[in-house]
This record gives sequence, C-alpha cells and structure tokens, in this order.
Amino acid sequence: MLYGIFDGPQTYAYDVRIEAMKFISLLVALLLEQVRPLRPSNQVHVLLVRYVRALEHHFNGGQYRHGVIGWLLAVAPVAVLTGLVYYYLLRAGPVLAMAWSVVVLYLTMGFRQFSHYFTEISQCLRSGNLAAARELLGKWHGESATELSASEIARLAIEQGLLSSYRHVFGVVAWFAVLGPVGAVLYRTASLLNDNWGTRRDAEFGEFGGPAATVFRWMDWVPLRLTAVSFAVVGDFEDAIYCWRAQAAGWPNYAHGIILASGAGALGVRLGDALHQYGGVRYRPELGTGDEADVEHMQSTAGLIWRALVLWMFVLLIVTIAHSLG
Repeated sequence: MLYGIFDGPQTYAYDVRIEAMKFISLLVALLLEQVRPLRPSNQVHVLLVRYVRALEHHFNGGQYRHGVIGWLLAVAPVAVLTGLVYYYLLRAGPVLAMAWSVVVLYLTMGFRQFSHYFTEISQCLRSGNLAAARELLGKWHGESATELSASEIARLAIEQGLLSSYRHVFGVVAWFAVLGPVGAVLYRTASLLNDNWGTRRDAEFGEFGGPAATVFRWMDWVPLRLTAVSFAVVGDFEDAIYCWRAQAAGWPNYAHGIILASGAGALGVRLGDALHQYGGVRYRPELGTGDEADVEHMQSTAGLIWRALVLWMFVLLIVTIAHSLG
C-alpha cells in the first residue's frame, strides 16, 4: 500500500481499516460540505495564494530551474505537514486520523464553491431574469457576459460546471483514493500552481511556470480520463465516447476538451460554438451533439455530475468490501 510511505509495515487487518477510513472520510466530507459549504475566499486558500505569490516574487528568474525550486517549496511543506499530522494521528487512533482526512477533504474539494453559481444562474434563467444571469456568469467565469443570449449563458454555465466539478471534486477524490490526505493536498496545490504559474505565457514571466504545467499535466492524466469515462457511463455512452474521440483535440485546451466533449456527448447537448462578446462574435469549436443548450440541460448537467460522483463512491465502496474479503 502507498500508505506504507508514512505508516511502515502494515498488517492485513490494518490495511483494510485504512481503506474503510478513506471511504467514510469521503462520505462525511461530502455531507459536511453540503451542509456547511466553504467559501472560495476562506482563510486557508487566501494564505496559500499569498505564499505562492511570495514564492513567485522571490524565485522567478524567468528560467525553468527557478520554477522547479518554486514548485518544490510550494508543495513539499504542505504535503509533508499533512502526512506527518496524519501519521501521528493514526498512531494515536484511527478516529483521529479519519477526522484529519475529513478536514483535509473539506478544505480541498469545494463542491459547493461552484454549484451555488450554477444553481442561481439556472434559477435566473427560469424566471426570465437575463440581466441577473449575465451578472452571475460574469463573476463566475471571469469574462464579460453582458451580450450573451439565454442559450449562450446556459452553454457557458454547463461548460464551467463540468470543468469545475472535475477540478474541485473528481480530481481531488482520485488522488485521495491513492494517497489519502496527502494526495488531496498534492492535487489541489498543484492545481493552484498551474492556475497561477503554469498558464502564464507572457515574456516577462519566462519559463518559470513550465514545471507547474508539466507536473499538473501528468497528475491530471488519469483522473481526467476516469472522469470522462464516468460521464459516459452515467450518460449517453456512445455519443460521449464519440465526441471525446472526434472533438476533444480541437478544443484549445485538450484536457478541458476531454471533459467538455465527453460531458456534452453524455448530455446530448451542443457546447462550444460562437459567443457574442465584446461587441463581436467569438468563434469556438463545436462540442457535443443534439440540442441547443438551455436551462433544462443545466438541470441535466447537475444530475450527470451527481450520478458520476455516486458511481465513484460505489466503486470505492466495492473496492473496500473486496479488499476486506481478501
């Protein structure tokens, strides 16, 4: 087991208990996050962002090796601290270790950090309040939405919802399933570094963000495709796989294209395509097949994400039971 990195030699019964703790921790964290969602501007996130920006300020010399140093200094302390706390709590008692896992998941998953935008936009579209829907989407998406039609708002909201569900839920769950709380912290920190460093392409920034982009691309490879497959399994499988294979590569960000194409195919909705923004038309590749996006498809998207999450939890439960039975 990968937990042996921290826990030393494991007996079989001890190993089974670890697997059971993972499943229970995930379930409790998901329920807790639904009851008391954590705001995106929570203090832990704010402090981590400040730390990342301070590292960039002090170590960014525009070269790749500087990015390696910065990435290690950003990730290693957080991951090591998380692992040490887990190790000592596990020695003190499994309940304490499980509680720590719940805390880490609560801080790293953030299901409700994006779903409230999705729900409120859907409600505004249903009531015909287009102005409010545009304002909410602009805040969430970070781009102008003042010229978008109702269909374009629904389309962008579905795209943002699918991507956010992957980044805030499925990616974290996948790495937690492998490395426990350390895996969840590794993924979220690597994701933050990619967003702040890896996506920068300006000449002044240089190659500093290269390591962050490379590491996150490798960390994302398997969870990304597992998420796309899960969308296909709980939706229209044939169309989801077809759209993934035929359309994902045409999207500017291939990783995003995999999620969006598979999600669009699973839902039977058209995503991508042209948008009316900034006084003109912004052309994008078309993703998916079927109908034009509307508020009903937004409801279907929420159902797709929840079904995929239930599928993941079911698989984890089956793995836990199978492990306990030998």
